[in-house]
Amino acid sequence: MRLVYGLMSLGVVLLSVSAPSAAAELWLHPQCRQLPTDTLGPFVTLGDGRILAVHDTQALISADEGVTWQSSPIFKEGENVSISTERALCRTRNGAIIVAFMNMREEDWRWNSQTHDADPGTRLPNCVIRSLDDGKTWQDFQKLHDDWTGAVRNMLQTRDGRVVFTSMRLLNRPGRHSVLTYSSTDDGFTWKPSNILDLGGNGHHDGATEATVEELRDGRLWKLIRTNLGVFWQAYSEDGIYWRTMGPTTIPASSAPGLLKRLASGRLMLVWNRPFPEGQTEYPLTGGDCQWSEVPVSNHRGELSVAFSEDDGKTWTAPVVVARQPGASLAYPYVYERTPGVLWLTTMQGGIRVALNEADLLSQ
Repeated sequence: MRLVYGLMSLGVVLLSVSAPSAAAELWLHPQCRQLPTDTLGPFVTLGDGRILAVHDTQALISADEGVTWQSSPIFKEGENVSISTERALCRTRNGAIIVAFMNMREEDWRWNSQTHDADPGTRLPNCVIRSLDDGKTWQDFQKLHDDWTGAVRNMLQTRDGRVVFTSMRLLNRPGRHSVLTYSSTDDGFTWKPSNILDLGGNGHHDGATEATVEELRDGRLWKLIRTNLGVFWQAYSEDGIYWRTMGPTTIPASSAPGLLKRLASGRLMLVWNRPFPEGQTEYPLTGGDCQWSEVPVSNHRGELSVAFSEDDGKTWTAPVVVARQPGASLAYPYVYERTPGVLWLTTMQGGIRVALNEADLLSQ
C-alpha cells in the first residue's frame, strides 16, 4: 500500500472546453460486484443481523442480504412527510434507529435570478424520527429547522455516545449555503444545533455545502465540506456543537459531496468525485454568474474515486476509480460495511449498487 501526500497536484489550470454530449456506457472496477437490489443506502444492521433502509415513507428490511425487502410505514396515516433521497441513518449502541432527512412534502424553492437570492418562503425542513424496536414502530418525529436544507449527508455515534449528523441552511443577502451539525446525547430524543460554517459566495449551489463527518482517533470530529473552490474545506470540533477551526484541505474535489467512513479496520475511507477525469488536468467549467456560483467551477461527476487513510486523513492512498461514465453523474455516495472489509457502495445519482472488498482496493 502506497501513501501519498496530497491526492493530486493543485498546480493546474481549469479550462473551459466542450462537455461530453451524451453519457457513455458505465464502467465498473473489476473488483466490484453488483448488489442484488436497487435499494439506495444508507443501511444499518439490526440487532438480529438483518438490514434496514428507508425509502419515501417506508422502512425496508431484508433478511437475505438485500435480495428481498419487507416494507412497513414510518409515518402515521395522513402525515404530510416524505423522506428525501439525501438522508442519514444510524443505529446507536442502545439500539435506537435514527433517520435524519429533508421533508420533500414541504419543499418550496424560490430562487430569484434577478436578485441572485432566495425569496421569502423558500423552505425545505430538516426533520428526524427514530425507532426503539428495530424499525417496527417509529416515534419522536421532530422538525429541527424550516430553512432550505440542501442535503443531509451522514450520521455517526461518537465513542462517548453523542449522535451527530451533518445538515445545511440557506443564507441570504447574498444567497448561498452554509453547513452545520446537529447532535444528541439521548439517542435522538433531543437535538442541539452547532454554529453555522459560512464560506461566503453567491449562487444557488454556492457556499459551504453537503459536508461529511467522522470521528478521529483523538476524539475530535472532522468535517469535509463541498465547495466551489477546487478542494474540500475542513473543520474540526471537540464536541459536534462548536466548530472553531476551519480551512482548505489539499484534497482536490469537484463541486460534489464526498463521504467519509471509519471502517472496522480502523482506516478512513473517502469516496468522492475528483475535479478532472483520471490522467487529465482540465474539465469544462460551469457557474461564475452568481446563479450557480460566484466563481466558475468543475462539476465533474463522471468518475467516482476511493482512497484510504491510515493516519486520520494526514496521508491517503492513491485514488482508485471504482466507476466511470463520461457524460453522466455518479455522485452522492453512501457506504455500508456489511461485514468487516465488505463494503456496499450505492449512489443517489447514477444508480451504482455494488459490493467491494477493502483489501482488493488497497492492493491496487
